[in-house]
Amino acid sequence: MSDEVAAEILQTHILDLAAEGRRLDGRAPDDYRTVTIEPGFVATADGSALVRIGETAALCGVKLEPGKPFPDTPNAGVLTTNAELIPLSSPTFEPGPPQPGAIEVSRVVDRAIRAAETVDLTRLCVTPGEKSWVCYVDIHMLGHDGNLIDAGMLAAVSALSGAVLPAKRFGIAEADYPLDVQHLPVECTFVRLGDTIVVDPTFDEEHAAQGRITVATDESGRVVAMQKGLVGAFSPDDVKAVVRRAFVHGDRLREQVRGARR
Repeated sequence: MSDEVAAEILQTHILDLAAEGRRLDGRAPDDYRTVTIEPGFVATADGSALVRIGETAALCGVKLEPGKPFPDTPNAGVLTTNAELIPLSSPTFEPGPPQPGAIEVSRVVDRAIRAAETVDLTRLCVTPGEKSWVCYVDIHMLGHDGNLIDAGMLAAVSALSGAVLPAKRFGIAEADYPLDVQHLPVECTFVRLGDTIVVDPTFDEEHAAQGRITVATDESGRVVAMQKGLVGAFSPDDVKAVVRRAFVHGDRLREQVRGARR
């Protein structure tokens, strides 16, 4: 049997199960896989976390160092997010320049962090127009079984929430102090499988899907960002439904982020 035929059979099976409200791994349409968060995973980073959603794994490291603010924001620090899809984590990832998947993860995670005002960048200013803190948020995908965006977002916000500004090392202050994290955005991703919309898709479900939507919420009840992906459509009622589901999942995942730091 060719790989193409096997893939088509698997896709048909996934869609048939979804029509019955079931999934290949036994979950219900609105169930996440097991989520684990390990903060402080990299001792040499200023903040870090390893997140696993099922077999999908994302490691985020935060690095903070003094730099020059942008000319148009002289009273603010700088934050940049980057995602890397490591080839050893999946045969679908290749070495070389950033792949479209890596670019999408970094942009979607960065958008949610900025829109939620997770970090007040004005508080990263040291000397207006001359010196500010530059915050690098680097996400590395270590395992790929679908839903890279949610794993990357959880890893990033977990790493940021435990980050420490190395002020003493750079002679900026007499002691290091925690990064001021004001909000905890969480992204929840859904895909359409026929007439059923499921959360936290696996690799196989993403390949069988007719559309993907990611909703980012924060603890104050705001939808801070959205991203539509793959080919396929969602009706206005579909969007309203997934937003409601995203708030429920987001509140639970935020509590898990907070609990991991205790």
